Amino acid sequence: MKKAQVGNVIEFRQGLQGIVEKVNENSVIVDLTYMDNYRDLELDQRTVINHKNYTVVKETALQ
Repeated sequence: MKKAQVGNVIEFRQGLQGIVEKVNENSVIVDLTYMDNYRDLELDQRTVINHKNYTVVKETALQ
């Protein structure tokens, strides 16, 4: 399992995607406003996802 880095796009829970804002020891904080349909889904702007529960979709060039 590859840990995400700040700026990576990850996918979790039935196809939701977001941009990693902070990497913690056991989880990442994700900005969900990356998704085009963010407002339609009525989600909070950010969420916390355990490292076991996501996959990296797109890596950032800022590493």
